[in-house]
Amino acid sequence: MQARVVVGLSGGVDSAVAAWLLKEQGYDVIGVFMRNWEETAPDGRCTADQDFADVRAVCECIGIPYYGVNFSKQYKERVFASFLEELQKGRTPNPDVLCNTQIKFAAFLDFAMQAGAEKLATGHFARLRQGADGGYQLLCGVDPGKDQTYFLHGLGQKELSRAMFPVGGMTKAQVRQKAREIGLPVAEKKDSTGICFIGERHFKQFLQQYLPTQPGDIISTTGEVVGRHDGLAFYTLGQRRGLGIGGRGDGRRWFVVQKDLAGNRLIVHQGEDAPQLYATALASEKLHFIAGQAPAEQFDCRARIRHRQAFQDCRVTMLPDGSARVDFAQRQRAITPGQSVVLYQGDVCLGGGIIASPIQSEGDML
Repeated sequence: MQARVVVGLSGGVDSAVAAWLLKEQGYDVIGVFMRNWEETAPDGRCTADQDFADVRAVCECIGIPYYGVNFSKQYKERVFASFLEELQKGRTPNPDVLCNTQIKFAAFLDFAMQAGAEKLATGHFARLRQGADGGYQLLCGVDPGKDQTYFLHGLGQKELSRAMFPVGGMTKAQVRQKAREIGLPVAEKKDSTGICFIGERHFKQFLQQYLPTQPGDIISTTGEVVGRHDGLAFYTLGQRRGLGIGGRGDGRRWFVVQKDLAGNRLIVHQGEDAPQLYATALASEKLHFIAGQAPAEQFDCRARIRHRQAFQDCRVTMLPDGSARVDFAQRQRAITPGQSVVLYQGDVCLGGGIIASPIQSEGDML
Protein backbone atom coordinates (compact mmCIF):
# COMPACT_ATOMS: atom_id res chain seq x y z
CA MET A 1 0.00 0.00 0.00
CA GLN A 2 1.28 3.47 -0.86
CA ALA A 3 2.56 5.57 2.03
CA ARG A 4 0.31 8.53 2.74
CA VAL A 5 1.89 11.98 2.83
CA VAL A 6 0.13 15.18 3.84
CA VAL A 7 1.57 18.19 2.03
CA GLY A 8 1.21 21.62 3.58
CA LEU A 9 0.11 23.77 0.66
CA SER A 10 0.47 27.55 1.00
CA GLY A 11 -0.89 28.50 -2.39
CA GLY A 12 2.66 29.17 -3.62
CA VAL A 13 4.79 27.47 -6.23
CA ASP A 14 7.25 25.68 -3.91
CA SER A 15 4.71 23.58 -2.02
CA ALA A 16 2.78 22.95 -5.25
CA VAL A 17 5.83 21.44 -6.94
CA ALA A 18 6.57 19.47 -3.75
CA ALA A 19 3.11 17.89 -3.96
CA TRP A 20 3.55 17.03 -7.65
CA LEU A 21 6.97 15.44 -7.04
CA LEU A 22 5.58 13.23 -4.29
CA LYS A 23 2.69 12.05 -6.43
CA GLU A 24 5.12 11.24 -9.25
CA GLN A 25 7.11 9.15 -6.77
CA GLY A 26 4.03 7.08 -6.03
CA TYR A 27 2.92 8.45 -2.66
CA ASP A 28 -0.69 8.76 -1.59
CA VAL A 29 -0.69 12.56 -1.43
CA ILE A 30 -3.22 14.75 0.36
CA GLY A 31 -2.99 18.53 0.08
CA VAL A 32 -3.88 20.60 3.15
CA PHE A 33 -4.07 24.38 3.40
CA MET A 34 -3.37 25.89 6.82
CA ARG A 35 -5.25 29.03 7.72
CA ASN A 36 -3.14 30.61 10.44
CA TRP A 37 -4.44 34.15 10.41
CA GLU A 38 -7.95 35.49 9.89
CA GLU A 39 -8.16 39.12 9.02
CA THR A 40 -9.33 41.20 6.10
CA ALA A 41 -6.77 43.31 4.27
CA PRO A 42 -7.27 47.12 4.07
CA ASP A 43 -8.76 46.82 0.57
CA GLY A 44 -11.40 44.38 1.83
CA ARG A 45 -9.80 41.21 0.46
CA CYS A 46 -9.02 38.15 2.54
CA THR A 47 -5.66 36.99 1.25
CA ALA A 48 -6.12 33.55 2.81
CA ASP A 49 -9.19 33.02 0.62
CA GLN A 50 -7.16 33.73 -2.51
CA ASP A 51 -4.39 31.40 -1.37
CA PHE A 52 -6.91 28.63 -0.73
CA ALA A 53 -8.37 29.18 -4.20
CA ASP A 54 -4.86 28.69 -5.59
CA VAL A 55 -4.46 25.52 -3.52
CA ARG A 56 -7.73 24.20 -4.95
CA ALA A 57 -6.57 24.94 -8.50
CA VAL A 58 -3.19 23.26 -7.88
CA CYS A 59 -4.72 20.11 -6.40
CA GLU A 60 -7.23 19.81 -9.23
CA CYS A 61 -4.37 20.19 -11.70
CA ILE A 62 -2.27 17.52 -9.99
CA GLY A 63 -5.21 15.28 -9.23
CA ILE A 64 -5.02 14.98 -5.43
CA PRO A 65 -7.62 15.58 -2.70
CA TYR A 66 -7.34 18.75 -0.66
CA TYR A 67 -8.64 20.14 2.60
CA GLY A 68 -8.44 23.30 4.66
CA VAL A 69 -7.65 23.38 8.36
CA ASN A 70 -7.88 26.39 10.66
CA PHE A 71 -5.06 26.92 13.17
CA SER A 72 -5.68 30.62 13.71
CA LYS A 73 -6.56 30.11 17.38
CA GLN A 74 -3.38 28.13 18.05
CA TYR A 75 -1.34 30.64 16.07
CA LYS A 76 -2.57 33.60 18.08
CA GLU A 77 -2.01 31.77 21.37
CA ARG A 78 1.38 30.19 20.62
CA VAL A 79 3.00 32.57 18.12
CA PHE A 80 1.36 35.99 17.97
CA ALA A 81 1.02 36.42 21.74
CA SER A 82 4.71 35.60 22.17
CA PHE A 83 5.57 37.97 19.31
CA LEU A 84 3.82 40.89 21.05
CA GLU A 85 5.32 40.01 24.43
CA GLU A 86 8.84 40.01 23.01
CA LEU A 87 8.30 43.36 21.29
CA GLN A 88 7.18 44.90 24.58
CA LYS A 89 10.42 43.69 26.14
CA GLY A 90 12.32 45.69 23.53
CA ARG A 91 13.37 42.64 21.52
CA THR A 92 12.84 41.81 17.84
CA PRO A 93 11.30 38.32 17.57
CA ASN A 94 11.10 36.14 14.49
CA PRO A 95 7.60 34.62 14.36
CA ASP A 96 8.48 32.35 11.40
CA VAL A 97 10.84 30.36 13.64
CA LEU A 98 8.14 29.92 16.28
CA CYS A 99 5.52 29.06 13.67
CA ASN A 100 7.55 26.06 12.53
CA THR A 101 8.03 24.65 16.03
CA GLN A 102 4.59 25.49 17.42
CA ILE A 103 2.26 25.21 14.40
CA LYS A 104 3.61 23.52 11.27
CA PHE A 105 5.55 20.77 13.01
CA ALA A 106 3.35 20.59 16.10
CA ALA A 107 -0.37 21.22 15.64
CA PHE A 108 -0.25 20.56 11.89
CA LEU A 109 1.95 17.49 12.28
CA ASP A 110 -0.52 16.08 14.82
CA PHE A 111 -3.34 16.73 12.34
CA ALA A 112 -1.44 14.91 9.58
CA MET A 113 -0.79 11.88 11.75
CA GLN A 114 -4.45 11.74 12.78
CA ALA A 115 -5.31 11.77 9.08
CA GLY A 116 -3.35 8.53 8.71
CA ALA A 117 -0.25 10.07 7.15
CA GLU A 118 3.20 8.66 7.64
CA LYS A 119 4.94 11.87 6.66
CA LEU A 120 4.36 15.63 6.55
CA ALA A 121 5.86 17.45 3.56
CA THR A 122 6.38 21.17 3.02
CA GLY A 123 7.87 23.40 0.35
CA HIS A 124 10.83 24.48 2.48
CA PHE A 125 14.23 24.67 0.81
CA ALA A 126 16.01 22.25 3.13
CA ARG A 127 17.20 18.63 3.02
CA LEU A 128 17.26 15.65 5.36
CA ARG A 129 19.83 12.91 5.87
CA GLN A 130 19.56 9.87 8.10
CA GLY A 131 22.77 8.67 9.66
CA ALA A 132 23.95 5.15 10.34
CA ASP A 133 22.70 5.50 13.92
CA GLY A 134 19.20 6.27 12.63
CA GLY A 135 19.35 9.91 13.67
CA TYR A 136 18.28 12.69 11.32
CA GLN A 137 20.33 15.67 10.18
CA LEU A 138 18.91 18.88 8.74
CA LEU A 139 20.91 20.05 5.73
CA CYS A 140 20.87 23.35 3.86
CA GLY A 141 18.92 23.51 0.62
CA VAL A 142 21.09 23.38 -2.50
CA ASP A 143 20.03 26.90 -3.47
CA PRO A 144 22.04 29.12 -1.09
CA GLY A 145 19.81 32.10 -1.80
CA LYS A 146 16.68 30.21 -0.76
CA ASP A 147 17.93 27.97 2.06
CA GLN A 148 15.36 27.99 4.89
CA THR A 149 17.12 26.00 7.59
CA TYR A 150 17.39 29.22 9.62
CA PHE A 151 13.63 28.97 10.22
CA LEU A 152 13.71 25.20 10.87
CA HIS A 153 16.53 25.03 13.41
CA GLY A 154 14.13 24.47 16.31
CA LEU A 155 12.96 21.09 15.07
CA GLY A 156 14.06 17.88 16.77
CA GLN A 157 14.41 14.20 15.93
CA LYS A 158 10.70 13.48 16.40
CA GLU A 159 9.67 16.16 13.91
CA LEU A 160 12.37 15.41 11.35
CA SER A 161 11.56 11.68 11.40
CA ARG A 162 8.14 12.62 10.00
CA ALA A 163 9.24 15.47 7.71
CA MET A 164 9.86 15.61 3.96
CA PHE A 165 11.28 18.53 1.98
CA PRO A 166 10.85 17.52 -1.68
CA VAL A 167 12.22 20.72 -3.28
CA GLY A 168 15.27 21.04 -1.02
CA GLY A 169 17.49 19.50 -3.69
CA MET A 170 16.35 21.98 -6.33
CA THR A 171 17.11 25.62 -7.03
CA LYS A 172 14.29 28.14 -7.14
CA ALA A 173 14.79 28.47 -10.90
CA GLN A 174 14.36 24.71 -11.28
CA VAL A 175 11.19 24.79 -9.19
CA ARG A 176 9.74 27.53 -11.38
CA GLN A 177 10.70 25.66 -14.54
CA LYS A 178 9.18 22.42 -13.29
CA ALA A 179 5.95 24.27 -12.44
CA ARG A 180 5.81 25.62 -15.99
CA GLU A 181 6.41 22.19 -17.49
CA ILE A 182 3.64 20.69 -15.36
CA GLY A 183 1.32 23.54 -16.19
CA LEU A 184 0.66 24.49 -12.56
CA PRO A 185 -1.58 27.57 -12.27
CA VAL A 186 0.81 29.15 -9.72
CA ALA A 187 3.94 28.77 -11.83
CA GLU A 188 4.42 32.53 -12.08
CA LYS A 189 2.90 33.50 -8.73
CA LYS A 190 5.03 36.00 -6.84
CA ASP A 191 6.72 34.74 -3.68
CA SER A 192 5.21 35.97 -0.43
CA THR A 193 7.45 38.26 1.60
CA GLY A 194 7.46 39.57 5.15
CA ILE A 195 5.66 38.30 8.22
CA CYS A 196 2.57 36.33 7.28
CA PHE A 197 0.08 38.15 9.49
CA ILE A 198 1.31 41.60 8.43
CA GLY A 199 1.71 40.89 4.72
CA GLU A 200 2.11 44.00 2.60
CA ARG A 201 0.82 46.36 5.29
CA HIS A 202 2.86 49.01 7.09
CA PHE A 203 4.56 47.31 10.05
CA LYS A 204 4.11 50.11 12.58
CA GLN A 205 0.49 50.83 11.65
CA PHE A 206 -0.37 47.16 12.05
CA LEU A 207 1.29 46.82 15.45
CA GLN A 208 -0.37 49.96 16.78
CA GLN A 209 -3.64 48.00 16.72
CA TYR A 210 -2.22 45.65 19.37
CA LEU A 211 0.44 47.52 21.32
CA PRO A 212 0.06 50.67 23.41
CA THR A 213 1.79 53.72 21.98
CA GLN A 214 4.42 55.05 24.40
CA PRO A 215 6.17 58.01 22.75
CA GLY A 216 9.54 59.15 23.99
CA ASP A 217 12.70 61.00 23.04
CA ILE A 218 15.15 59.98 20.34
CA ILE A 219 18.61 60.68 21.72
CA SER A 220 21.90 60.84 19.84
CA THR A 221 24.91 59.03 21.26
CA THR A 222 26.25 62.48 22.21
CA GLY A 223 23.19 63.09 24.40
CA GLU A 224 21.28 65.47 22.13
CA VAL A 225 17.51 65.12 21.73
CA VAL A 226 17.02 64.81 17.97
CA GLY A 227 13.40 63.68 17.71
CA ARG A 228 10.50 61.69 19.12
CA HIS A 229 9.68 58.02 18.75
CA ASP A 230 6.25 56.36 18.79
CA GLY A 231 7.19 53.50 21.12
CA LEU A 232 10.34 51.38 21.45
CA ALA A 233 8.49 48.25 20.31
CA PHE A 234 8.20 49.68 16.80
CA TYR A 235 11.97 49.93 16.20
CA THR A 236 14.87 47.52 15.84
CA LEU A 237 18.65 47.76 16.06
CA GLY A 238 20.28 48.96 12.86
CA GLN A 239 17.06 50.54 11.60
CA ARG A 240 17.54 53.69 9.53
CA ARG A 241 14.15 54.28 7.91
CA GLY A 242 11.09 55.77 9.55
CA LEU A 243 12.98 57.69 12.24
CA GLY A 244 11.79 61.11 11.07
CA ILE A 245 15.08 62.84 11.87
CA GLY A 246 16.56 63.31 8.41
CA GLY A 247 18.27 66.60 7.65
CA ARG A 248 19.89 66.93 11.07
CA GLY A 249 23.60 66.89 11.80
CA ASP A 250 26.09 66.38 8.98
CA GLY A 251 23.58 64.90 6.52
CA ARG A 252 24.52 61.26 6.96
CA ARG A 253 21.84 58.69 7.77
CA TRP A 254 20.86 57.99 11.37
CA PHE A 255 20.75 54.44 12.77
CA VAL A 256 19.15 52.92 15.85
CA VAL A 257 21.95 51.61 18.08
CA GLN A 258 20.21 50.99 21.43
CA LYS A 259 16.90 50.96 23.28
CA ASP A 260 16.82 52.45 26.76
CA LEU A 261 13.77 50.68 28.18
CA ALA A 262 14.02 52.22 31.64
CA GLY A 263 14.10 55.75 30.24
CA ASN A 264 11.88 55.01 27.21
CA ARG A 265 14.56 56.49 24.96
CA LEU A 266 15.65 55.44 21.48
CA ILE A 267 19.40 55.91 21.04
CA VAL A 268 20.64 56.74 17.54
CA HIS A 269 23.97 57.47 15.87
CA GLN A 270 24.72 59.29 12.64
CA GLY A 271 26.70 57.28 10.11
CA GLU A 272 27.04 53.56 9.38
CA ASP A 273 30.24 53.26 11.41
CA ALA A 274 28.55 53.55 14.81
CA PRO A 275 30.70 51.48 17.21
CA GLN A 276 27.60 50.66 19.25
CA LEU A 277 26.23 48.71 16.27
CA TYR A 278 29.10 46.22 16.25
CA ALA A 279 29.96 43.37 18.58
CA THR A 280 32.42 40.49 18.58
CA ALA A 281 30.26 38.05 20.52
CA LEU A 282 26.75 37.35 21.73
CA ALA A 283 24.98 35.67 24.60
CA SER A 284 22.30 33.19 23.59
CA GLU A 285 19.49 31.77 25.65
CA LYS A 286 19.25 28.00 25.99
CA LEU A 287 20.42 26.44 22.75
CA HIS A 288 18.45 23.72 20.99
CA PHE A 289 20.43 21.03 19.18
CA ILE A 290 18.78 18.93 16.49
CA ALA A 291 20.89 15.91 17.45
CA GLY A 292 19.70 16.22 21.06
CA GLN A 293 22.92 17.54 22.57
CA ALA A 294 25.81 19.89 21.85
CA PRO A 295 28.81 18.50 19.93
CA ALA A 296 31.07 19.51 22.85
CA GLU A 297 31.29 22.01 25.70
CA GLN A 298 33.24 24.23 23.33
CA PHE A 299 33.34 23.85 19.55
CA ASP A 300 34.04 25.76 16.36
CA CYS A 301 31.39 26.09 13.69
CA ARG A 302 29.65 28.66 11.50
CA ALA A 303 26.65 30.76 12.36
CA ARG A 304 23.99 33.07 11.03
CA ILE A 305 22.38 35.80 13.11
CA ARG A 306 19.77 36.54 10.43
CA HIS A 307 18.18 34.77 7.46
CA ARG A 308 20.34 34.74 4.31
CA GLN A 309 23.37 36.13 6.08
CA ALA A 310 26.67 34.70 4.84
CA PHE A 311 28.03 32.05 7.19
CA GLN A 312 30.24 33.49 9.94
CA ASP A 313 33.07 31.54 11.59
CA CYS A 314 32.61 31.34 15.33
CA ARG A 315 33.35 29.47 18.56
CA VAL A 316 30.53 28.33 20.80
CA THR A 317 31.04 27.94 24.54
CA MET A 318 28.27 26.14 26.37
CA LEU A 319 27.36 27.33 29.86
CA PRO A 320 26.02 25.20 32.74
CA ASP A 321 22.43 26.43 32.37
CA GLY A 322 22.25 25.47 28.68
CA SER A 323 22.80 29.00 27.43
CA ALA A 324 25.90 29.82 25.40
CA ARG A 325 28.42 32.43 24.39
CA VAL A 326 29.19 32.71 20.69
CA ASP A 327 32.47 34.46 19.74
CA PHE A 328 32.91 35.49 16.12
CA ALA A 329 36.07 35.63 14.06
CA GLN A 330 34.89 38.98 12.66
CA ARG A 331 32.81 41.63 14.34
CA GLN A 332 29.11 41.48 13.58
CA ARG A 333 26.75 44.33 12.80
CA ALA A 334 23.41 44.76 14.60
CA ILE A 335 23.29 41.61 16.73
CA THR A 336 19.64 41.86 17.67
CA PRO A 337 18.12 40.45 20.87
CA GLY A 338 15.09 38.30 20.09
CA GLN A 339 16.41 37.10 16.75
CA SER A 340 17.95 33.64 16.37
CA VAL A 341 21.57 32.58 16.14
CA VAL A 342 21.68 29.39 14.07
CA LEU A 343 24.73 27.09 14.02
CA TYR A 344 26.17 25.02 11.17
CA GLN A 345 28.96 22.55 10.48
CA GLY A 346 29.37 22.36 6.75
CA ASP A 347 25.88 22.00 5.29
CA VAL A 348 24.50 20.52 8.49
CA CYS A 349 22.32 22.74 10.66
CA LEU A 350 23.20 21.93 14.27
CA GLY A 351 20.43 23.99 15.88
CA GLY A 352 20.32 27.39 17.48
CA GLY A 353 18.78 29.66 20.07
CA ILE A 354 17.42 33.12 20.78
CA ILE A 355 19.93 35.97 21.02
CA ALA A 356 19.84 37.46 24.51
CA SER A 357 22.34 40.28 23.97
CA PRO A 358 25.42 41.35 22.03
CA ILE A 359 28.78 41.34 23.82
CA GLN A 360 30.95 44.22 22.71
CA SER A 361 34.20 43.32 24.44
CA GLU A 362 36.95 42.81 21.88
CA GLY A 363 39.15 40.77 24.17
CA ASP A 364 37.71 37.42 23.23
CA MET A 365 37.74 37.42 19.42
CA LEU A 366 39.01 34.26 17.75
